[in-house]
Amino acid sequence: MGKSAEPGSWDGPWYRVRTERFEAAFLPDVGEDLEAVDNVDVFVDLPDGSRWSATVLTLAQVGILMKRWATSGEALGGRYFWCSDRLIVRDAGVSAMTRVLTGLIENGEFEQILQRLDE
Repeated sequence: MGKSAEPGSWDGPWYRVRTERFEAAFLPDVGEDLEAVDNVDVFVDLPDGSRWSATVLTLAQVGILMKRWATSGEALGGRYFWCSDRLIVRDAGVSAMTRVLTGLIENGEFEQILQRLDE
């Protein structure tokens, strides 16, 4: 899936990662371990000027939410999970999520999965 991302840097509440193909701005919770992030909003800027977004969750986090909803009654008691702006990944962490974003660009699926913001 291409080269791994260069280390990122903090910009206020945003953790920015720059690669050869994009810049991603992750919004983790304050004090959250970046390599344990399992539910995070990300905004991606491409070199063509387009801007994209998604909420990235791990498969494990989806299971946790559905279990919680079974108690709270949301989503028919946790019987389903649906959303249009979510990207579900296997592995937690900003590095793993950045590798997925890189892979989506490389295989041409990026524009089908993330939501374009600048149209």
